[in-house]
Amino acid sequence: MKKVLMVCLGNICRSPLAEGILKSKINTSKIFVDSAGTAAYHVGNLADERSIEVAKKYGIDITNQRARKFTVKDFDTFDVIYAMDESNYQNILMLARNSEDEEKVQLILNVIDADKNASVPDPYYGGNQGFENVYKMLDEACEVIANKLT
Repeated sequence: MKKVLMVCLGNICRSPLAEGILKSKINTSKIFVDSAGTAAYHVGNLADERSIEVAKKYGIDITNQRARKFTVKDFDTFDVIYAMDESNYQNILMLARNSEDEEKVQLILNVIDADKNASVPDPYYGGNQGFENVYKMLDEACEVIANKLT
């Protein structure tokens, strides 16, 4: 079984959306998808209400997700780790034990344009439109990821 991890800062906005979107596009009995945050600010909390709402708008339920912190053990569990932005990408790499761990980590938007190293903006301090924009970016990236996985 392939295992994919989505990672943002607090695991309440972007990565829960990415997890939910990818799960909606794949066979979850063959591919395991989870999410985590590089910071422990929200461990155990639900996703941000605005993430829940934008996911619901597109028929995706992320209300069963709880925030958790990324750990070194995740390198052993997951085949690929998608970071939402450069800062989280670097935070994940700082925990890598070797080149094998490092090779598992990618910026999620690089699946769309490998040379751009673009980041999914953190919508936490913005309005609802920021969550809508993030959803659309992640939906496009997750479509590419789903096609690669199947």
